[in-house]
Amino acid sequence: MKIVTIVGARPQFIKAATVSRAIQQWNQRHGQTVEEKIIHTGQHYDANMSEVFFEEMQIPRPSRNLNIGSGTHARQTAPMLIELEEIFLEEKPDMVLIYGDTNSTLAGALAASKLHIPLIHVEAGLRSFLKRMPEEQNRIVADHLASVLFCPTQAAVDNLGREGFSTQLPATVPTSDFPAVVNVGDVMFDSVLFYADHAHEQDYLREKIGSAVETPYLLVTIHRAENTDHPDRLESILVALNELSKTTQILWPVHPRTQKILSQQPYLQSLTESFCMIEPVTYREMIWLLMHSAAVCSDSGGLQKEAYFLQKPSIIMKDRTEWVETVEIGWSVTVGADGLKIQEECQHALVFSLQSSSGAPFSSMGHYQANLYGDGHSAERIVECLCRWFNGN
Repeated sequence: MKIVTIVGARPQFIKAATVSRAIQQWNQRHGQTVEEKIIHTGQHYDANMSEVFFEEMQIPRPSRNLNIGSGTHARQTAPMLIELEEIFLEEKPDMVLIYGDTNSTLAGALAASKLHIPLIHVEAGLRSFLKRMPEEQNRIVADHLASVLFCPTQAAVDNLGREGFSTQLPATVPTSDFPAVVNVGDVMFDSVLFYADHAHEQDYLREKIGSAVETPYLLVTIHRAENTDHPDRLESILVALNELSKTTQILWPVHPRTQKILSQQPYLQSLTESFCMIEPVTYREMIWLLMHSAAVCSDSGGLQKEAYFLQKPSIIMKDRTEWVETVEIGWSVTVGADGLKIQEECQHALVFSLQSSSGAPFSSMGHYQANLYGDGHSAERIVECLCRWFNGN
């Protein structure tokens, strides 16, 4: 069986690492040869956002890097489509594996579907119900072209059910006309469990940030277009964080695109002078930073979940989140770009976090629920399902 895996952005490298590891383990246990070829579209091309991940996470090196880079959605997606179609025709994969909701996901879905190659979508069924979001558009298209939809939560399965998908497993091998919807859990949970065990190896970070900030701190990330591409929203967020910084230490690994926007806006740049801003960090470094933080304030869905996995309260700077579970149980709260809400909720989260020196769940922030995102063996289930279906079982 030959699988071609499409990745292009940092979150996809993390997810692909867990499944690639599970493929290698499957081959060792069963004496089979599941061949995986990884294609990197080059959507993330900064060294700190891309290349270092393959080294750090021990992901098989990409067979090819398309080096697409940044650009408008059309200028980014169109060359991906052209290149991927040629690769699929040459490689003749038995299936194409895509992750998440980026333009790389969209291009992989369209190219595979047009060539009638079975499409596997990991992290299917997520919905923010805001179709103006490019991520929402990408995930909807990918889901409706896929033969197998691996969902991370029951909520994702329910979303697909409301869109007309049968949530009963098909009696035969899944196809795009009769797809399989399977709740396997979240591969990100697998990843956090695996790499948290190695977090102590990143202790040099304490020295790197120690002169500017002491643990614990408020960990901040901002990169979503809904915030960075709208100066009024970004200003509201930075004003709120600037006010928080008077009483709270703020640590912010800055995304390259966000840094570029800040450098072009002197007033916005001036609002960040009291923050500890550092270069983008690797995934394992981010896990270390998260473990030593008091709380998280971010527009990243991935970090929202990672905070939950490590029992840190999170303030979500998005109008809506596709990861509704942590909000429903009170562990996270959405504040959009509302400056007053950002300040109030961050202060609330920090109070309860700092009162708990043991790292126990913060009852006032909600009750931690085990297995909300699976049991940490999602990647194994994915590989088992694919091998079983490929063999016609």
